[in-house]
This record gives sequence, C-alpha cells and structure tokens, in this order.
Amino acid sequence: MKFINKLLRDEQGATAIEYGLIAALIAVAAITAMQALGNELTTTFTTVQGKMAEGNQKAG
Repeated sequence: MKFINKLLRDEQGATAIEYGLIAALIAVAAITAMQALGNELTTTFTTVQGKMAEGNQKAG
C-alpha cells in the first residue's frame, strides 16, 4: 500500500509528459512553418526559372 501511495504522490512522470507534449507541439509548429516556407521557395525558384528562360529566348 505504501508503494501505491508513493506512486500517486510522485509527480516526476507527469512533468516529463508535460515536457514531451510541449516538445511535440513545438515540432508540429516548426514542421508547419518549414512546409510553408518550402512551398514559397518553390514558387520563387519556379518564377526565377521562367524569367531566366524568357531572357534566354529574347537574347538568343
């Protein structure tokens, strides 16, 4: 019975779970931001590629 009472009073596990949840939330936010940035970079590079192709056609 003492062992069960000791487990119920021990809050280290709860703290570890809270830190794990915070880390998971930060990871999800970072992944979302990186995906948005990646899509934006893809659009930018596609636009630049098109402009360079236009310039080559006019020069050639």
